[in-house]
Amino acid sequence: MSDTVTVRVPAKVNVQLAVGAARPDGFHDLANVFLAVSLYDEVTATQADELTVTCAGPDADKVPLDRTNLVARAAEILAERAGLAPAVHLHIEKRIPVAGGMAGGSADGAAALLACDALWGLKTPAEELLAICAELGSDVPFSLVGGAALGTGRGEILTPVEAGTFHWVFAVADGGLSTPAVFREFDRLTAGTSVPVPEASPALLAALASGDPDALAATLANGLQPAALSLRPSLAETLAAGTEAGALAALVSGSGPTTAFLVRDAESATKVAAALSASPTCRTTHTATSPSPGATLL
Repeated sequence: MSDTVTVRVPAKVNVQLAVGAARPDGFHDLANVFLAVSLYDEVTATQADELTVTCAGPDADKVPLDRTNLVARAAEILAERAGLAPAVHLHIEKRIPVAGGMAGGSADGAAALLACDALWGLKTPAEELLAICAELGSDVPFSLVGGAALGTGRGEILTPVEAGTFHWVFAVADGGLSTPAVFREFDRLTAGTSVPVPEASPALLAALASGDPDALAATLANGLQPAALSLRPSLAETLAAGTEAGALAALVSGSGPTTAFLVRDAESATKVAAALSASPTCRTTHTATSPSPGATLL
C-alpha cells in the first residue's frame, strides 16, 4: 500500500438527454448519452488520522468540505464495506466547473472511490465499485468508466457506445444551477402534458460512431434545456454567441449552467473560445476533446 494515491477523472457532456416523467421515487427515467471530455479534476487520497476534505482551484470556495461532499461519502461507504475506519485526507484539485452541469461532483466521488480503494489495497471488483457509484449518484458510474455510454434508468445503468473524436468548447456561467431545481422546473413546464418515454436517438448514436461533427450537430438534444433557460434566461445569449462565432451546434450541458459548443476541429475551438471569452455572456471557457478515459490512477 502507498501513503498517497492520486486519481484523475473527466468531466462529461450529455449529447442527448431525454427525460421522462417523474417516477414515484422522485427520480426521472432518462436516455442519457454521455461523453467524457478532456477537462479533469484530480483527487488525492492520503493516509490520515480521520476523514478530512480540502479543495483548491477555481470556485473551490463553493465546494463543501464536510460529509455532504461525495468524496467523503465515497470513502465512508467503501470503508464501511471493508470494515475499516475512513481515516483518509482527500484533496480535490478542481478544474471542472462547480454546479455546472458537467458532473464535477460526481467525478470527484468516483475518483475518491478509486483512490481510497487503491490506498487501502482493497482491490474491490469493478462491479462492486460501480454499485457503490450508483449509490452515490446517478452520474457517478459514468465518471468511473468514462468514454462514451448510454445511461438508462436514472442514468446509472450504462451501455458502452461507439464514438469518434469530437472537439468542444465549454462556456462557464457565473454561479451554478441546482440539478434538483432544474428537474423541478422541468416538471412544472411539462405538467399536464404527455411526456414521452425516453429513448436513445438512433441517428445520434450513428453520428457518434461515425465521428462526423456535422451529423452529430444535427442530432444534439437536451430535454432539460428549456428548464435551465427558464431559470437562467441569460444562457440563451451565450448559446447564440457561440453559434455566431462558428460553432456547429450549441446546447446547455446537462442541467447547466455551463453551455457546450460542438466545433469542427481544434482551430475552430480556439476561435469560438476566443469569441465567447470576449463576449459579456460567460465568465471563462475551456476547450476539450471527447471521448476521454474515466477515473484513472496516476
